[in-house]
Amino acid sequence: MRAALLQMTSGDDPARNLADARVMIREAAKGGADIVLTPEVTNCVSASRARQSEVLRPESDDLTLAGLRDEARVLGVWVLIGSIGLKTDDADGRFANRSFLIAPDGAVAARYDKIHMFDVDIGPGERIRESDGYRPGRRAVLAETPLARIGLTICYDMRFAHLYRRLAQAGAQVLTVPSAFHPVTGAAHWHALLRARAIETGCFVLAPAQTGTHTAVAGRRRESYGHSLAVSPWGEVLADGGTATGVVFVDLDLADVDKARSRVPALKHDRNFEGP
Repeated sequence: MRAALLQMTSGDDPARNLADARVMIREAAKGGADIVLTPEVTNCVSASRARQSEVLRPESDDLTLAGLRDEARVLGVWVLIGSIGLKTDDADGRFANRSFLIAPDGAVAARYDKIHMFDVDIGPGERIRESDGYRPGRRAVLAETPLARIGLTICYDMRFAHLYRRLAQAGAQVLTVPSAFHPVTGAAHWHALLRARAIETGCFVLAPAQTGTHTAVAGRRRESYGHSLAVSPWGEVLADGGTATGVVFVDLDLADVDKARSRVPALKHDRNFEGP
């Protein structure tokens, strides 16, 4: 199974971001990828709620979803759209941060709404409240495909190990963690957290990432850490995208999942306990 992780610097213009993603997906398909993975918020990276309200669309009208479904169908590849920001019919007007797994015929094989919201105080003067603009999802998602059993997650989810354990115990072999990770927490925690999730579950972890400084028509310009990562079930870093945009290829042997789990069968060793 050959995977291609797209490392992008999406701005707040969905049409331009889609054009960039199309070029990269075609490059990935030409390179023999069976599945192509894009980062979190592929369609729009923005710190401005007003700009998001202006350019985001409901799922049925989203140009990124439609365009990447077309690419999957024409190229005959699986596409994991890491996530796209979407308008919802929620009374409070909050958006959804939704990942899509697209089959080679262009059909939507799975949807996942990000469960954990990035509400943090990074440092002096930088306070982020993702839940102000996005509503959290409520359901974990495992997709059965001819390639692998794939567990879908997004970015900040990676700090919640129980979600990944649940997916692995339900049969996941590959865990996807598309991200737009903050540079400060990225430098401190990105590699450690992704390696830990792989080791704990005996799964491959694929984390396509946003990188660099994002262009903005409105609001401040956000920055992302980059370093799209592929990690083996034994915790080895198989590929690291660094900080440049581009396509990162990695070949996965699913037999490695069973090998890792047979060596340390921790997924079978849960015990009930009392306290604290």
